[in-house]
Amino acid sequence: MAGLVTTFGAGAMTNSIGEIREADFLFVIGSNTSEAHPIIAMEMKRAVHRGATMVVADPRHIFMATMAKKHLQIKPGSDVWLLNAMAHVIIAEGLCDEEFIAKQTEGFEAVREAVAEYTPEKAEEFTGVPAEDIRWTARQYATTERAGIYYTLGITEHSHGTDNVYALANLVLMTGHLGKPSSGMNPLRGQNNVQGANDAGATPVYYPGYQNVNDDAVRKKYEASWGVTLSPKPGLNLNQMMKTLGQDLKGMFIMGEDIVLSEPNVKNVEEGLNRMEFVVLQEPFLNETARFADVILPSSVFAEKDGVFTNSERRVQRVRKALDPPGNAREDWRILLDVAAALGTPWEHLDSPAAIYAEMCQDAPKFAGLSHERLEREVHQGKTGIQWPCVDEQDPGTLYLHKGGILRGKGLFTAVHYRPSMELPDEDYSLVLSTGRTLYHYNAATQTRREVGLHAKQSEAFIQIHPRDARRRRIEDGDMVTVTTRRGEVTCQAIVSGQVRRGSIWMPLHFAEARANLLTSDAGDPVTQTAEFKVCAAEVRRAPESAQKGAADAPACGSAFPGSFYREAVPQNRQP
Repeated sequence: MAGLVTTFGAGAMTNSIGEIREADFLFVIGSNTSEAHPIIAMEMKRAVHRGATMVVADPRHIFMATMAKKHLQIKPGSDVWLLNAMAHVIIAEGLCDEEFIAKQTEGFEAVREAVAEYTPEKAEEFTGVPAEDIRWTARQYATTERAGIYYTLGITEHSHGTDNVYALANLVLMTGHLGKPSSGMNPLRGQNNVQGANDAGATPVYYPGYQNVNDDAVRKKYEASWGVTLSPKPGLNLNQMMKTLGQDLKGMFIMGEDIVLSEPNVKNVEEGLNRMEFVVLQEPFLNETARFADVILPSSVFAEKDGVFTNSERRVQRVRKALDPPGNAREDWRILLDVAAALGTPWEHLDSPAAIYAEMCQDAPKFAGLSHERLEREVHQGKTGIQWPCVDEQDPGTLYLHKGGILRGKGLFTAVHYRPSMELPDEDYSLVLSTGRTLYHYNAATQTRREVGLHAKQSEAFIQIHPRDARRRRIEDGDMVTVTTRRGEVTCQAIVSGQVRRGSIWMPLHFAEARANLLTSDAGDPVTQTAEFKVCAAEVRRAPESAQKGAADAPACGSAFPGSFYREAVPQNRQP
């Protein structure tokens, strides 16, 4: 979001999900779309079946790569080299949209100078992607009218994640692929209301609608609206909070998050939580973090409350309560208002989700035309929500951003240079570990591992390792292995697969009994402090015999694909 706001003036997908099927070129980078965003992946598949060209840049041979014209199997952490080399080709071969650059952007000359040294041949050395594939991809992207970029955590969860976003934005700006259908730059958000949480101001640097905390006029507006005195300073972001637990930070209110499973270098997180003076957890289900809580406030799930969800494409939709929360559980908004009243700020006029949303929209210009009442009318008229910006009651919403001009005024080119990841392989830890999600579980799996069907599909942790790396370590498919980094170790099942690059291993983060985040680094991006989940130095060894399972008893890990895509060959004595 930080890179998008800086470059374009809005932190969201520039285009709509429905436009994907009409795209002619799709550049998918750092996104295991079919498993992390399966609905959006369906639109990409429709585009490919219609005749569109898709290029996938990912260290793993994910399912989307099987549908792609080219798979750029990039070395983890080398994205800036790849993207700057593409920019080098576009500039060197005269493929830029010079008119768009002149009228709607600034800072291009700095980028032209910066990427001059990033030739495809040099990029091949750093990325492992053939120079001709880089040239071909750059030419196709630059010369195709309806060309869109789609990315997610594989781009942002690096110590140079914001640089990655800037480098992608440079490609969009130099080719003019902005402000028109089936193009743009499209971050795919992690679940159904992540975009809405950001829109509502759940960040340390923005009030609702991406209004800066350090803007005096904005702050005074909210002080008047909320009846409180507000700090002019930005707050701590998530990674900063995790590093100051029990030190500068003495108390914490955790809502809908299992930080003991989802945060990097989690041993430090646990030690910090043990030093805390007071921890509150507001959750529908008990999770790993509950072990550290002084107070647990049972809350509701999505089907037990009214409100709105905003999806990746900025579409705001009404959500209606289907049943009451069980037992002592209550809707989140009621709990928070009671806490506010106990702190001396009784917002008595906020007596419903509709009233809360109305207040949010009246103070945020991007959302001024939205309300529960209007969204209800839209549904009765056969429409599915409204996409912001929506500035007044007559505004129909915005299908794609930057039509008629970039929201920031002019798009900002940002010159970036390659910086290596904070922790690279060495003699002691010779592999690169990346983590991610699978189709069957979401994040800390607080809900999905409670569902019998999903648990049956994928019941335990695993790690993927390349056949040559496995042979060197005398590891066979299905063996129990110990994965070690400088922060800890976990034991899980090995899947020997050519899906990963040689020298790389990959592990899902969902499993409390084999927590991937005991291993990951909390080195952060200098702008956002987003942790580097995608690159850390690791080693794998076969676990002792006492830890091994009989081959006939070892459950094969589930997969999104027939024949178990995670496993290249399923042994005869196991069920796929």
